[in-house]
Amino acid sequence: MIKTAGGDFDYETKGHGYAVQRRPDSRIAAMIHNALGDARTVLNVGAGAGSYEPADRYVVAVEPSARMRAQRPATAVPALDATAEHLPFDDDAFDAVMATVTVHQWSDTARGLAELRRVARGPVVVLTFDGDALDRLWLAEYVPELIAAERRRFPPIAGIAAAIGSDTEIVEVPIAIDCVDGFTEAYYARPERFLDPRVRAAQSAWGFVDDDAATRAVDRLRADLDSGAWDARYGHLRTQPEFLGSLRLIVGRP
Repeated sequence: MIKTAGGDFDYETKGHGYAVQRRPDSRIAAMIHNALGDARTVLNVGAGAGSYEPADRYVVAVEPSARMRAQRPATAVPALDATAEHLPFDDDAFDAVMATVTVHQWSDTARGLAELRRVARGPVVVLTFDGDALDRLWLAEYVPELIAAERRRFPPIAGIAAAIGSDTEIVEVPIAIDCVDGFTEAYYARPERFLDPRVRAAQSAWGFVDDDAATRAVDRLRADLDSGAWDARYGHLRTQPEFLGSLRLIVGRP
């Protein structure tokens, strides 16, 4: 995978469909917005198509990918073309800063996190995934290459927490069975969704799996769904209301 100026994934050519497949889930949004506290001014870094931006506060958004900026809805503020590592703002410029499912894509995570802390007067809120918990999802059995690639990408949770505040909180985020934000664990109970190439295209992890491995994984999953083998092993998940996987909300306060 060729790195881009904004990180390790080429959103200019591969960032199609994020606004459709990666919609904000209201339950995850509520946790993020609660973590922002009473902040009135919020900076959203790595803002993408605008998921999870609060509508009741003054928001400034930063996003280096033109394709992702173009997918922002008309109701969202336009995003500035900048990266986390070089935020064009004064110290303590915002009441709070948020970064959702983006830190693993930065070219210099330590510098980016330091910048988040620099420009925030109050909390820094990071939504990310714990690389050590990725294999909680059954998908690890079908495409271990994806799990291995993701583990290399995601910064350690403790390191993120240490960088964004002296008073930090790390929360396991429960994923609802009908979660509408289409990251991999959102489909823990809906395995058929992985057969749709549009779903996989909106999960950057698949961009780090070679075509042969991805094809083998999808073919095996399709066969196991047809034969009933998947349901024999994991069918209980189809009625499990929540899944505790690797999704983490990290809140750092000065």
